[in-house]
Amino acid sequence: MDYYTLLAPVAGIIALAFAGYLTWSVLKESPGTEKMRKISGAVQEGAMAYLNKQYTVIAIFAVVIAVILAAVIDPKPWVAVGFLIGAVLSAAAGYIGMNISVRANVRTAEAAKSGMAKALSVAFKGGSVTGFAVVGLALLGISGLYLVAISLNLPAEKVLMPVVGLGFGASLISLFARVGGGIFTKAADVGADLVGKVEAGIPEDDPRNPAVIADNVGDNVGDCAGMGADLFETYIVTALAAMLLGNIPSIRDPLIASLGLSAIAASNLVIFPLVLGAMAIFASIIATFFVRLGKDQTKIMWALYKGVIAATVVSAVLFYIANYLLMDGNIKMYLASLIGLGVMSAMVIITEYYTATNYRPVREVAKASQTGAGTNIIQGLAMGLEATALPVLVIVIGIFLAYQVAGVYGIAIAAVAMLSVTGIIVAVDSYGPITDNAGGIAEMADLPEEVRKITDALDAVGNTTKAVTKGYAIGSAALAALALFAAFKAEIPGGEALNLSIDQPIVLIGLFIGGALPFLFSAFCMLAVGRAAFSIVNEVRRQFKEIKGIMEGTGKPEYGKCVAIVTEAALKQMALPAILAVIAPLIVGFLLGPAALSGMLLGVIITGLLLAIHMTSGGAAWDNAKKYIELGNYGGKKSDAHKAAVVGDTVGDPYKDTAGPALNALIKVMNTISLIFIGLIGTYYLLR
Repeated sequence: MDYYTLLAPVAGIIALAFAGYLTWSVLKESPGTEKMRKISGAVQEGAMAYLNKQYTVIAIFAVVIAVILAAVIDPKPWVAVGFLIGAVLSAAAGYIGMNISVRANVRTAEAAKSGMAKALSVAFKGGSVTGFAVVGLALLGISGLYLVAISLNLPAEKVLMPVVGLGFGASLISLFARVGGGIFTKAADVGADLVGKVEAGIPEDDPRNPAVIADNVGDNVGDCAGMGADLFETYIVTALAAMLLGNIPSIRDPLIASLGLSAIAASNLVIFPLVLGAMAIFASIIATFFVRLGKDQTKIMWALYKGVIAATVVSAVLFYIANYLLMDGNIKMYLASLIGLGVMSAMVIITEYYTATNYRPVREVAKASQTGAGTNIIQGLAMGLEATALPVLVIVIGIFLAYQVAGVYGIAIAAVAMLSVTGIIVAVDSYGPITDNAGGIAEMADLPEEVRKITDALDAVGNTTKAVTKGYAIGSAALAALALFAAFKAEIPGGEALNLSIDQPIVLIGLFIGGALPFLFSAFCMLAVGRAAFSIVNEVRRQFKEIKGIMEGTGKPEYGKCVAIVTEAALKQMALPAILAVIAPLIVGFLLGPAALSGMLLGVIITGLLLAIHMTSGGAAWDNAKKYIELGNYGGKKSDAHKAAVVGDTVGDPYKDTAGPALNALIKVMNTISLIFIGLIGTYYLLR
């Protein structure tokens, strides 16, 4: 073992230490008045209570699956151990991030009294805690487990199996967190909007709305804890795919020959992805100091993008150093990493175009609202469908170029490079729920109008940053899943003789099954949100009718009942989509064989990617079209156009925050469990 291998765990520890410093920096800020602290405390209590209950339910599933893995996969339960470590670290990533977000919200609202720059600084630092906790835990987990596997002298073909288990554990927890958190947040949001805005005509975050606390809680459990777990597993699975490809002889040996790598460089193929991740952590820490407002205090998005640009540029420089030290300075390996950074940049730009209020798609959805909810929904669906074309074009160009320079391993390195700046990307994303909650606290605590203007401006940008992160996560999932599929195919017993041509009926059957699964999965998620929202709507209507003085501000709504309703609904209904993701590959694999399973995985990757982009971009366009109207366009708040836009936003909510993002985890769960069980599936099918 050389000292380059130790760079990754050291970088992970530094990232966690930096997250600790940022936590201290946020918590030293004033939490505001007693009324502000009371509102924030209610949000904090609801968020932590839900997360504790969610993880209790998930822990039961995790233990059962770990026992099955230990009993079935290997008499030495390294896969099961890796699975449990991945599950615990994934939960920790979400837990740490949300813990600080529910404390940063009130401090951001208080900081807004001192101006835009101060409020932006507090919100971004709070979001950065999640970002660096995610990358720190991920890199420390995957590199630490790999070092343990080496120290145990596991056979070369088995040395990465504990890490595969780690990826499966992270993916499964991510799926639960995304689905459960998405059901919670969107059921509360839909219920609050439909009754509060449309029926009662009261503003967003109005304290008279009984669902307002549940809505603010949902912002944290969905967009902070959920996204943290999502990017944690994406980061791990992407690095895992590259490590696997660097360790599989049928892929590694031709690559070494074609690139003319030395024996030392060849031995570094497995750790190269980890070193790239370490370099990007250093770059991301440097980049946080570039997030500053300039003379124009309205350019909030540009202030955040300066951090992303800095992380990308510094990473490109550090990647060259890593390539020089580990890969003999082979320019093709470096080009693969630059391709990944290029794909990341393009995905951010395209997603912003389709989801920000400054551009045609969102403005056309807002314009269509003038003639009612029907035309708003038609336009939003069209924009979501259109939004799939350019990202797919960017991804296929990236795949083509990366494959040309370094084969399938090059695609994996491009994906690693794309995910390497996750720290700063998640920081920008988690800034969103913090500013959203800050606006709610400002409204409910009756802070001055100038404070609310600052929090509204920060929140409007947060809507776009959350959409951009979803596009980034989904795009990276496509590259990672392709690399993971290549590793899966190479691990199939007798795979060299397996015919995966689409003119084989069994492969085509698998493709059709895989293509249909994302739609069925999304239906489960959407129906769960609809059922929970139905209960919230009825509860809010009941309280408006039965509790005297709510609309006059003299009666107090029963916030806790709405929180309890969405908590129960989320916990009950998150299981079915997760079970589908775990069971489907096993049923297809054991009943129809490796060829059908291969087809199914490809089908899931293709339709899952397209459907996820459609849902997340279309949903964000609906959301920001509503925001655009609320700025005073097409009649502004309480106009007919605004009411139509609220309905469109209601449709888009489960699109962009429940079903769409969860498809990312679905793709990875199905690929990792297939990779774990393919040895058994292949052997069983050959012996039949």
